[in-house]
Amino acid sequence: MRKKILLLGSGELGKEFVIACQRYGQYVIAVDSYPGAPAMQVAHAFEVIDMLDCSALDAVVAKHQPDIIVPEIEAIRTERFFAYEAQGIQVVPSAKAANFTMNRKAIRDLAAIELGVKTAKYRYATTLDSFREGVAACGLPCVVKPLMSSSGKGQSVVRSESDIERAWHYAMEGSRGDLKEVIVEEFIAFDYEITLLTVTQKYGPTLFCPPIGHRQERGDYQESWQPMPMNPAHLDEAKAMAAKVTEALGGAGLWGVEFFITASGAYFSELSPRPHDTGMVTLGNTQNFSEFELHARAVLGWSIPEIVLQRNGASAVVLAEQSIEQYPAFKGLEEAIAMESSDFRLFGKPTARPYRRMGVTLSFGPQSVEYHVERAKLMASKIAIV
Repeated sequence: MRKKILLLGSGELGKEFVIACQRYGQYVIAVDSYPGAPAMQVAHAFEVIDMLDCSALDAVVAKHQPDIIVPEIEAIRTERFFAYEAQGIQVVPSAKAANFTMNRKAIRDLAAIELGVKTAKYRYATTLDSFREGVAACGLPCVVKPLMSSSGKGQSVVRSESDIERAWHYAMEGSRGDLKEVIVEEFIAFDYEITLLTVTQKYGPTLFCPPIGHRQERGDYQESWQPMPMNPAHLDEAKAMAAKVTEALGGAGLWGVEFFITASGAYFSELSPRPHDTGMVTLGNTQNFSEFELHARAVLGWSIPEIVLQRNGASAVVLAEQSIEQYPAFKGLEEAIAMESSDFRLFGKPTARPYRRMGVTLSFGPQSVEYHVERAKLMASKIAIV
């Protein structure tokens, strides 16, 4: 029953996954490009490597001989996963899924072209000139994102011709790894966005968590809440699309599938083959298993009989306002934690920079999700990083 898990990427999501695995009696080695990463603080062992270096990645796999490889970030040589899978190592959710979903181009073409899933109109660009052509094809306003990035880095909205060059350079700066290409998307006039946490199982049916609503700034989530009140027909449409895409990619695990919801229905936006940042709201026990526990159980091949909403809840991020080079301190915690029906997580990141996510606050209970969003935001506002 005890598996050796190699976690590639050791941020706050990885940290909660490690904690879930520890509680389930598993052995985890956390890997990242810098020492002291959040997941390393709770893992059995850790390694510091450049995961875009094939030789370094191969060496860590050879050294630890893991049973399972769990990627948590995008900047990994995912093409090596096929070789690891051929060696008998389980790659989460699968080598194909990890390779496809670490690149927005592969997953968008799979969804829109191969599977016929409804998406925004889009184009790719590798130069400023081809970017201008993509903007012209998609129309203004439009959204630009690096093909490989995380937490909204490099993402922006082009509203006029004067925004084009700025948006291109911003996307290049926010691109992770050595892939310098962007996707330009038609701007969908959506009513709201949701994350539909989707669980694929080795021996059971695909399951869905109650939908999570969220608000973004600078391409990164600021608050999330569960459940998101929505038209049942639109939710069923999103579930069908999520099931179709995850089935095509294969494997077992939890996926964060994002949708735009309009008056006419759901549009597929993005997919992550791992716990999603907006899903941190589940740390408030809004459902019977957190997204991290669901991921761990699915990865281990354990049965998940059902996912049940237990109470309403919301999360809000705690952001740094300045650069701090060595282990930031926190002020205002005493006042924040005095609030009833609330909780928080501090991620333990060794450095801070403006807008870096350093923690999350949680509010939960029988009241409306709007009430909990305001409470989580109020709690976050009381915490300062110094």
